[in-house]
Amino acid sequence: MDSALVIGGTRFIGRHLVNDLLDNDYDVTIFNRGNHDNPFSDTEGVTHFEGDRTNDSALDAAKAEVSPDIVIDCVAYKPREVRAATEIFADVDGYVYISSGSAYGEEVIPKRENETELCDCTPEQATDDSHDSYGPRKAEGDRAIFEAAERGVNAMSLRPCIVYGPHDYTERLDFWLDRVNHYDRLLVPGDGQNLWHRAYVEDVASALRIVAEEGEPGESYNVGDEQLVTMDEMLGCIADAFETDVELVHASDRELSTGGLSVDDYILYREYPHILDTNKLARLGWESTPVEEAMERTVAEHLESERDGSEYDPGRENEEKVLGVLDTI
Repeated sequence: MDSALVIGGTRFIGRHLVNDLLDNDYDVTIFNRGNHDNPFSDTEGVTHFEGDRTNDSALDAAKAEVSPDIVIDCVAYKPREVRAATEIFADVDGYVYISSGSAYGEEVIPKRENETELCDCTPEQATDDSHDSYGPRKAEGDRAIFEAAERGVNAMSLRPCIVYGPHDYTERLDFWLDRVNHYDRLLVPGDGQNLWHRAYVEDVASALRIVAEEGEPGESYNVGDEQLVTMDEMLGCIADAFETDVELVHASDRELSTGGLSVDDYILYREYPHILDTNKLARLGWESTPVEEAMERTVAEHLESERDGSEYDPGRENEEKVLGVLDTI
């Protein structure tokens, strides 16, 4: 039986990855600090190695104990961490780094591996922890993968777009799920046609395994739902999963301003489309879950959770003001 070391592995993408690896007959070791509940504490086939991924000695110790065939790195947020990992795991069959669609530095449709330019990354950004440096740091991590492959390391990267699905601690989609569940009239920023490519988390998990098994060293692979949906279509899909109906009321920035709001107050709104070409990954044999099925699973877990995405709430009272103005037009 093959062995896999998952750096991370208990929260969102890593949690689904561990399940996917188990379903595909891997022995799995999760490596993390143990700061979060471990959903696999009683799961046969999963062991836990406690350590800080920024501590190279701890990674060395994990490698010595596990002797992994593949390594999936879910929590490399700085280029130095990727460089260290590709040195430590230089002889494994496959090392996969989770990069991001945010690594792309050029707004084109669609964004393609090996064609679309990546973000530049300054030395200051490479060691920064802010949101503004996230894309540049991920891009520099990709460059570390390219450099490692030139040294003969079987290193690859996966670039997801916005990831959604069960156990999403970011609660980005939970905001919209909660809105659909509690209101029959939703205020939607813009015209409802904006496109921000999303990736179902179980599909990201399977992509990580497939890239580790079948990917080409030094290559990056985009991952996202094969079926893109607009914001209106996403909300309609959510409503179908809840078996309810919602009225979508569109509002421009000017109209939103009547309630002290703007389009930027809404999570998952992006004016310029963000679309990734996923054909390269599909050629490895990867397939995505139908959006309707993915949303049904997402809604079912949301109802069992306590997440509501309230941190993204622009204020229902403010929205009611806008809706009242729009009703008079």
